[in-house]
Amino acid sequence: MYTRVVRLPSAALVSEVVARRLLQRLIELQRTRPIVHVCLTGGNAANAMYERFAELAKGSELDASKLQLWWGDERFLPATHPDRNSLQAVSRLARTVSIKSADTHMMAAQDGRKDPHECAAEYEAELDGTHFDITLLGIGEDGHTASLFPDHPSSEATSRLVIGVTDAPKAPAERITLTLAALNRSDEIWVIATGAAKASPVARALGGDERLPATGVRAETATIWFLDDEAADGLPEQYRCPE
Repeated sequence: MYTRVVRLPSAALVSEVVARRLLQRLIELQRTRPIVHVCLTGGNAANAMYERFAELAKGSELDASKLQLWWGDERFLPATHPDRNSLQAVSRLARTVSIKSADTHMMAAQDGRKDPHECAAEYEAELDGTHFDITLLGIGEDGHTASLFPDHPSSEATSRLVIGVTDAPKAPAERITLTLAALNRSDEIWVIATGAAKASPVARALGGDERLPATGVRAETATIWFLDDEAADGLPEQYRCPE
């Protein structure tokens, strides 16, 4: 298990490099296994990458029938709400990647549902023993990842794979999220962060500040942080050289 930082000059280049590497890695994995499980994230940096990925995937060797898409967290909102992570990702990817609805494991929407706790239990049952080949994550300005927030009960959940959140410090207050136990059940985790506002939490997470949930992100094989120069500005000494 190792952690690596890939530092790039701009946010646009982060989107380009991650999209290209993700496409290449998925094609490589599909050559050796029948199904590839990918856990997706939300956020501006991820959405920019999905845009570019969709462009690159057109005409590529990617076999969408071998993909299973999952989500690390979701905002507990109506299914058509534009702020839902799954809607943002799928609306971009589906332009060129033909993924069947049965292979797209979206977390439950708010429509007619009791609460995010009930839906979290359902998603955990659906997840069952799934092991992710690649998990994509972001990091918030406060050091949260997925919907696990610092100094909040969500970051203390250790016995469950999926939990409901009803008092998140960031709107919307109701969410569903995988816990670190589920997120770290991944061969590779790729954390994407861009912009000066991410410099402090990135430095703290890579510096080992256990108060931040993002510090606990550790894949079984490789954890790779893709950063632009602004997000990498405060890196600890061992991570300062660009790669």
